[in-house]
Parts: sequence; structure tokens; C-alpha cells
Amino acid sequence: MSRVLTIAAAAAAVVRFTHYPNSVLPRHVRLSNLPSSLTVTTHALTFRGRFFSPYSSRAVPGPADAGLTGGFDAIIGDGGSMLQDAGATAFVIAGAYALVSTFDFLSERKLIEQNLSRKLVHILSGLLFMASWPIFSASRWARYFASVVPLTNCLRLVINGLSLATDEGLLKSVTREGKPEELLRGPLYYVLVLILSALLFWRESPVGVISLAMMCGGDGIADIVGRRFGSIKIPYNKQKSLAGSLSMFVLGFLVSIGMLYYFSALGYLHLDWVSTVERVAVVSFIATMVESLPITPTVDDNISVPLVSMVVASLAFDLLA
Repeated sequence: MSRVLTIAAAAAAVVRFTHYPNSVLPRHVRLSNLPSSLTVTTHALTFRGRFFSPYSSRAVPGPADAGLTGGFDAIIGDGGSMLQDAGATAFVIAGAYALVSTFDFLSERKLIEQNLSRKLVHILSGLLFMASWPIFSASRWARYFASVVPLTNCLRLVINGLSLATDEGLLKSVTREGKPEELLRGPLYYVLVLILSALLFWRESPVGVISLAMMCGGDGIADIVGRRFGSIKIPYNKQKSLAGSLSMFVLGFLVSIGMLYYFSALGYLHLDWVSTVERVAVVSFIATMVESLPITPTVDDNISVPLVSMVVASLAFDLLA
């Protein structure tokens, strides 16, 4: 009976203290004098951190696992994760700017051909962006923070492409003829594909990884090899060479496998490697065939190659899995 009275008195004290915080409670009903069995779950910091903190220490893996019904913690995510993602975004943006500036410097000093510089930027910027995904947190918002990187470049391309500003270094590093309007075609499509891959597929799906690997590694290498060793042309497209297409298939395949292994080693992907190699080979072959078609004047390679790769990889990995 005395224990029941003690509990009742404690409850009354809590209510009174909540409504009258400046009142002085009798000694026998102060929380500090209650038995430990009654106070262990009412510790102020634990209670506040568990129920009222806007951020939880629980990682939110993705939108599917943390829907709108997951509460305020699920929507906002972890505060530390947001700081991590913001820092990662700033770091990758700085790295992208440094990459373009470096190749612009090398081409200005005649240490590297401008066209080769442009293609190396094409190859490295997308692959390094994809390789940076693991430094972002497990928060559901991480992919949106990452997409800010290509979005920043997208805005930069639009501003310069519309001649609202002039960046000679940008024109030299990503265009063929140095014309501003070129920025609104291939380079713009390129960064839009980066945004699409990050938002739709992220690092938990092989589809986005393969698509970017084919666009950056495969298509980029094809142009370099084709210009240097492309004496034998494809019969149905004299603008493309056999050496370039062969290098796209081989390098696109190898870069795709390498990036898949990278994400698999970090625990983002769990793949059966025998079937994965077969499926990647199919994707690489079909993407190479599409790239070799005489459709470039109508559809840019930065659209056709990654989109076809997405469709074929989706069929191979999602429907056939």
C-alpha cells in the first residue's frame, strides 16, 4: 500500500512540477528521493534524447525503409549525417573544379592535346563522382546531397551556354570547337545523366553503376582509341571505327566490373559474380552496338549510351534476378 501511495505522490509531483516549475516540492516527493526502479526510465537527458531530439542516432538507409510515416526522425535524418553529407558535397564540388582546372592548365601549356584533355575530363569526372558516393552517409537524403554536385555543374553549363557569363576554361575543357552553345548539348546531357543515376539508382543498384561506367569509361575510351587507331571504319557508319567500338566494349565491360566490385567490397552490392559477368557483357555489347549506329547527329552518345545501358541492365539485373 505504501508503494502505491509513493507512486501516486511521484506522479502528482511530476504533474505539479511540469505546470509550476518554480514551486518547491516536498522532500518526500522529489524525484531524487524516489527509488531507482521508478527513476531509471525518467532520466531527463535519456527521455529528451529519445523522444524530443530532432535527430536520432539511427541511420536511415533509404526512402523505402523510412517513409513519411516514419516520424520526424525518419524524415529529417541524423544531424551528424547531414553534416557529413554537406561536407562531402563541398569536397566533391571542389574536386570536380580542381579536375577541370588541372586539365585546362595542361592544355593551355600544350602539355596535352585539347581534345584528349576534353575526353579525359569526360572519363574521370563521372567515374570519380561515382567513386565518391561511399563518403556520403547512410541517410535517405545522401543521394540528394550528392546530386548537388552535378547540379552545380549543370547550372554552370546553362549560364555559360546561354552566354550569361563566359568561362574560357570551361569552353576549352568540355567543348569540341569552343562555342558556348555546345555546352547545352553533350556536356549538359552528361551531367543530367549523373543526376539521374544518383537519384534513381544510387549505390545500392548495379544499374546506375553500369550506365555511368559505359558512358564515362566505355564511350570516352572509344573516342580516344578511335582517333588514334581507327583506320578501319565500320561499314554502316564511316564516322566510327572498329578499334573504337572494340575498345568501348572491352573498357566499358572492365570499368563496369571494376566499379561493381568496388561497391560490392564496401558492402553496398551483393552479387553472384558468374551471372554478373555475363549480364555486364550483354549490356556492354548492346551499348557498343548502339554507340556505333549513325544516329549521333540526332541523338547524342551521352543520351543513347547511358539510357540504353539503364534499360538493358534493368532487364538483366532486376527482371532476370
